[in-house]
Amino acid sequence: MSSVMWFRRDLRLRDNPALLEACADGAVLPLFVLDPRLWGPAGPTRRAYLAASLRSLDAALRGLGAPGLQVGEGDPVRRVPLAARAAGAERVHVAADFGPYGRERDAAVEQALAADGVELVRTGSPYAVPPGTVTSGSGDHYRVFTPFHRVWAQQDRPAPQDAPAHADWLALDEGTVGLPEVDPPDGLELPAAGEDATAERWRAFLDQGIDDYDEQRDLPGTDGTSRMSVHLKWGEVHPRQLLGDLARRRSTGAATYRKELAWREFYADVLWRQPRTAREYYKTQYARLDYDEPGALFEAWQEGRTGFPVVDAGMRQLRSVGWMHNRVRMITASFLVKDLHVEWQHGARHFLHWLSDGDLASNNHGWQWVAGSGTDPSPFFRVFNPTGQGRRFDPEGAYVRRWVAELADPERVPDPHEPSGEVRAAVGYPEPIVDHAAERREALARWERIR
Repeated sequence: MSSVMWFRRDLRLRDNPALLEACADGAVLPLFVLDPRLWGPAGPTRRAYLAASLRSLDAALRGLGAPGLQVGEGDPVRRVPLAARAAGAERVHVAADFGPYGRERDAAVEQALAADGVELVRTGSPYAVPPGTVTSGSGDHYRVFTPFHRVWAQQDRPAPQDAPAHADWLALDEGTVGLPEVDPPDGLELPAAGEDATAERWRAFLDQGIDDYDEQRDLPGTDGTSRMSVHLKWGEVHPRQLLGDLARRRSTGAATYRKELAWREFYADVLWRQPRTAREYYKTQYARLDYDEPGALFEAWQEGRTGFPVVDAGMRQLRSVGWMHNRVRMITASFLVKDLHVEWQHGARHFLHWLSDGDLASNNHGWQWVAGSGTDPSPFFRVFNPTGQGRRFDPEGAYVRRWVAELADPERVPDPHEPSGEVRAAVGYPEPIVDHAAERREALARWERIR
């Protein structure tokens, strides 16, 4: 008997239940499909990182004796059944996808496979607790995080499993393309991709950062976060692997990190229950708020030329490394929605274009939190003062000086958070594009009109 292991957001060998199920069936065809509906809209950062991760997975499979990862290109509804026929497979194994498009795609693939007498087998998911599992006593879902987290933390989770010790592997004679070769955009630096690089990074964080995580995670000028989001995005590690290690730590930092993993799963649950919230307002009344069309000021925000140092630092970091510190994501998002009065969807799309860890549920619901329209929203009247936020979370100015080259020299720029007009002119850094105090008043006035 043979089967297909269709990799998607589970690009690893260790603790991959779907892969173990495939190996238990007999000979396995390891398959990845370049889906134009996902590959096309993905920005250059995500494409480049995914290409590197696929190369790493291909090498790992070859290390197990496989002929390598088989890559198809095109609509999975056609490509997966073709691969299954060529392999003589009776089953196609996957980890369940809970995203709006993934659910629709998998249902169509399942139907196409069934016409050939092939079964689509879903085992596991990208989450420690799959969406739809956490419910209240009445069976309803949670609309705010705290009660969700309380129940989520009590769920049983299977222990992580080893990679398959051995397997028989198959290859396709035709219908494949080579592994994608995608170079990052000029000047953009991506982290090392793949399961082994992920494990190395996680071990380093456990050794050096986890116990101080609760104190360091909000300080963008320090290396206080794990940077595991991109690895979780592509399934180079599973959250239960991280939770297994965290369970052996008793620090406040470890407890805080567990809660951050729960936030990721909460947003996935919200999106699964309400797929429309990927693009539409969770709280629909906020669609009535007066917004401005994106124009020159929006472009200045995208390019890190707002004249507000911490905002510009974040936007430049995004373009340089395909990642942005989470505290700064909130600051830059607040600036766009409440200082520039641009709808959150425009900012969410820009983030997804450049983020290597761009996750639809976490990204778009994080934006809705800032916009006041999501679950557990930051109240709309809470408007981040970008200068105050910079001083509070980057008190030494290390983050701003790292990413805004014009402000890097402490002798020329004594105060990187609020340089004087004279200093700005001397170093070529722009004046603020808006008056924050005036735009805060304008944002609140617009909000009052829909209350």
